Amino acid sequence: PPLVIYITAATSAQLQLLPDIGPTLGARIVADRDANGPFATPEDLLRVRGIGEKTLANIRPFITCAAGAP
Repeated sequence: PPLVIYITAATSAQLQLLPDIGPTLGARIVADRDANGPFATPEDLLRVRGIGEKTLANIRPFITCAAGAP
């Protein structure tokens, strides 16, 4: 099965396993989640500076917001 990252609880290091996500974006995702609460939908990642529609499209197959859901 493909790798699926639970973005509501993932560490920066775990987020960096995703395509197009490096240390800077990984840290921004964690910081945004800490400041604004958990991500309810993948589209909530668009509020993170540096993540646009293209990056979201690239990582969408590998992320989930629901615990235990692929």
